[in-house]
Amino acid sequence: MHHTTDNRPALLLAMGPGVAERLLGPAHRNRLTALARTDPHLVAHDLVAPSPRVAAALAEAEVLLTCWGATPLTAEVLARAPRLRAVVHAAGSVKHHVTDACWERGLAVTSAASANALPVAEYTLAAILLAGKRALHAARRYAEVRAPHDWLEESARWGNYRRTVGLVGASRIGRRVIELLRPFDFEILLYDPYVTPGEAAALGVEATDLDTLCARSSIVSVHAPQLPSTHAMIGARQLALVPDGGTLINTARGSLVDEDALLPHLVSGRLHAVLDVTDPEVPAPDSSLYELPNVLLTPHIAGSLGNELHRMADHALDELARYGQGEPFAEAVRPGDLTRSA
Repeated sequence: MHHTTDNRPALLLAMGPGVAERLLGPAHRNRLTALARTDPHLVAHDLVAPSPRVAAALAEAEVLLTCWGATPLTAEVLARAPRLRAVVHAAGSVKHHVTDACWERGLAVTSAASANALPVAEYTLAAILLAGKRALHAARRYAEVRAPHDWLEESARWGNYRRTVGLVGASRIGRRVIELLRPFDFEILLYDPYVTPGEAAALGVEATDLDTLCARSSIVSVHAPQLPSTHAMIGARQLALVPDGGTLINTARGSLVDEDALLPHLVSGRLHAVLDVTDPEVPAPDSSLYELPNVLLTPHIAGSLGNELHRMADHALDELARYGQGEPFAEAVRPGDLTRSA
């Protein structure tokens, strides 16, 4: 009998409880087992105190396929994974589980951040278009009036024609929002300390400082990473500069906006907000954010959810295929990237 060597890399799934079931459909599991030697039903929720089965799989694994809730890959965990060469993350940021020990070990790392950026940008586009149309306000007013009404008069300052939109951060998501806004008649301002005026012009936007952006934009959308330097970057001064009737959209991280400074503008009705993230992540039960008519508060739904997880799975399996062919990752993550990105 002719015996062929199995060149597929050994792989272990590592992520939080319930994640793999939503991430991988039957077709994904079939493709996974075609690309790697793995038990597609064995998912490591805990690599610190692993079960005997997980410990055995970890000792053999050349690749970890991770997603939300993966155990941090500390030196202690890596010591149990002598053959580990690569981490394929089927989600956005790798900051939560890829440690300095991984870089010291020389592991190749990739993430599906570009795939996860797409639904966030789509949510942002929808929020921008509906904010310009004052859809939230109009729906509430309609429910109050319930009769013929002079909407022409009331809507005199609404509309999306030549409105100025300010984007804070030319992240993957920020750049995707710029692409999605191209078909519309918006003027787009961008604040990002790493983008030169020439690069901004090539993107079709105008580079500016943060204060100028806030003062000139009727819609401000936040797409910066969570870093010490970006904490409360949208603070009291910036919020005061946003014109009356302006809208703040935050799909990034709650900590980027000074919520104590934002609340008075929302309570008075001077500003509107679309908040998919808050600080804390779930506002206190008595928070006025739940009740205010000029606030659309959503429970962190902009990023991948439901069937959008399958896009991240497809992306991760594409990267695994490249790895198996001996090709470099298309979306490799490097240690230096993490000081500037989410």
